[in-house]
Amino acid sequence: MSELQETEGIVISIRNYRESDRLVKIFTSRLGKRMFFIKGSRKSNSNLKAAVLPFTIATYITDIKETGLGFIRDAKDLTHLNQLHTDIFLNAYATYILSLTDVAIEDGISDPTLFHKVKQLLLEIDNGTDPEILVNIFEVQILPYFGVAPEWRGCRVCGKTTGLFDYSGSYGGLLCQTHWSLDKHRYHASQRAIYFLRLFSIVSMDHLGTIKVKDETKKEIRVVLDMIYDESVGIKLKSKRFIDQMYQWGELILDRKPDHTDSIE
Repeated sequence: MSELQETEGIVISIRNYRESDRLVKIFTSRLGKRMFFIKGSRKSNSNLKAAVLPFTIATYITDIKETGLGFIRDAKDLTHLNQLHTDIFLNAYATYILSLTDVAIEDGISDPTLFHKVKQLLLEIDNGTDPEILVNIFEVQILPYFGVAPEWRGCRVCGKTTGLFDYSGSYGGLLCQTHWSLDKHRYHASQRAIYFLRLFSIVSMDHLGTIKVKDETKKEIRVVLDMIYDESVGIKLKSKRFIDQMYQWGELILDRKPDHTDSIE
């Protein structure tokens, strides 16, 4: 038994199969993350060739079977995120977002909210929004999918929401200055990094506005998030390692644009 269903989707990954076919993993808004068999899509005359390119957002006509692979019968309303193809840096950030999504959810689990968030992130990157900040926002907001739910609203011990804070891995969230002594291994994060991490935990992808973060603060945010992921999530994706390598290329990424003052508009 099979059923034709129409759903919006984002191409996550592509794998060549046999001489002219492909296996394409697509994150869909209605059907969750699924692997589809695309017959003949490697042929130059395939009408689905453009629909299964990397970083493609489209509405797919799917043939879903009770067991085994699904099939793509047709596609419409294609959006190709061209900047993600031509810019190696943007490509790396977008690939990391999709990789995190891939490991965060099981196949076949519908999650329209996460789908919308991922779609908006990719569109924002393609439109020129700072990809480092977008990735950091996503890293913070997807943590609960890994069973990690930091308390960003205030102190994990007393609930205080104003004043100086630091992050505690042992307490799974913020500690106010009064309770810093409870965890001698707290992260010793800067207040600027903590401020933006708290902001990232609640910001909506539909109302990002303009968030400008200077390079020094970006580094501090990155350090805190890397510590949380290393300590609490325990995954190290190939796409993340590549981003880490980019930062070692003589600060090449940061040299592409001038530094500025932290601000929100």
